[in-house]
Amino acid sequence: MPAARLILEDGTVYEGESFGSTDNAVGEVVFNTSLTGYQEIATDPSYRFQIVTMTYPHIGNYGVEPIVEQSAAPQVAGFVVRDVIDEPSSAHAQMSLGEYFTRNRISAIQGIDTRALTRKIRTEGAMRGMITSEGHRAVDDVVAEVRRAPSMSGLDLVHRVTADAAYSFDEHPSEAQRRVAVYDFGVKRDILRQLTQVGCEVTVYPAKTPAEEILASNYDGVVLSNGPGDPEPVTYAQENIKLLVGKVPIFGICLGHQLLGLALGGRTYKLKFGHRGGNHPVKDLRNGRVEITSQNHGFAVDPDSLSDRDVEFTHINLNDQTLEGFRHRHEPVIAVQYHPEAAPGPHDSFYLFGEFMRLMEDYAPQRR
Repeated sequence: MPAARLILEDGTVYEGESFGSTDNAVGEVVFNTSLTGYQEIATDPSYRFQIVTMTYPHIGNYGVEPIVEQSAAPQVAGFVVRDVIDEPSSAHAQMSLGEYFTRNRISAIQGIDTRALTRKIRTEGAMRGMITSEGHRAVDDVVAEVRRAPSMSGLDLVHRVTADAAYSFDEHPSEAQRRVAVYDFGVKRDILRQLTQVGCEVTVYPAKTPAEEILASNYDGVVLSNGPGDPEPVTYAQENIKLLVGKVPIFGICLGHQLLGLALGGRTYKLKFGHRGGNHPVKDLRNGRVEITSQNHGFAVDPDSLSDRDVEFTHINLNDQTLEGFRHRHEPVIAVQYHPEAAPGPHDSFYLFGEFMRLMEDYAPQRR
């Protein structure tokens, strides 16, 4: 493996070895605490322009296989691990993680102290960095290039990951009970799979699709998907959501949760190092139950900004008390900040898809 370095915008250098593409990779350096699911993480469009550090030390144990991909190709800017496994143990593996990243030109580095890197991010916050195999380049030169890269705050990345045209999702068809439109802000395939499994006929639409087009098709419900970047500059989505509220049941997930909060008059803010992993405890304020959730977000909705907006808070994060879910008091609208499809992660939150189905069922008679 050729030598490689991860260099942060403050000049900190981590020495390691390349196990993917040797192209330079620039992005926001973040960490994920999941023990498994590295392929789902790498292919999640929400990680666009991010270099993901896996806190679990051994990554690549079971190789990669197409069935678990959350999009057509890896979306991460880069990948950081302590030890990569070159010989997968799973009989279903089609190739190693290193080969997968090499084929898809994703830069990856192994052999660094990911514990030290994670502690730095937790202490100082997520920051930009570069994975580079150019050993001859001076650190100051790399740092200057990294600092010229855009900041995640104010960055609209949705247009880079959304679908080019509308399409039907029928990968796992079941007997459809409800017709659902999904706004693709960077949707994961497992969100679409869960919708079909609870009885939805799913059509996915590009992020800039006018609300009038969705309403004209008379869907039973609309899902606002996950996605990357800062929600605030995604004004076209906010304007469409304003037109949908009160006219059709809405389920917002992750970025969709944030965009819905903005559309209802709230504010969002950037978290210091974000929530990324499959072990985040969330309390359902309606019944006191605690669920372990899968999360991937660097921004959050400010609850104070929604306190007078006819919004009921339904879920909070037990680690830092941030807002994890809300519903409208009078309109058929629910939203959660985490990932109920759990790919990867626990299945505690699958019930939310059933809750969305009941919301559509309750609202259906009013539309006749």
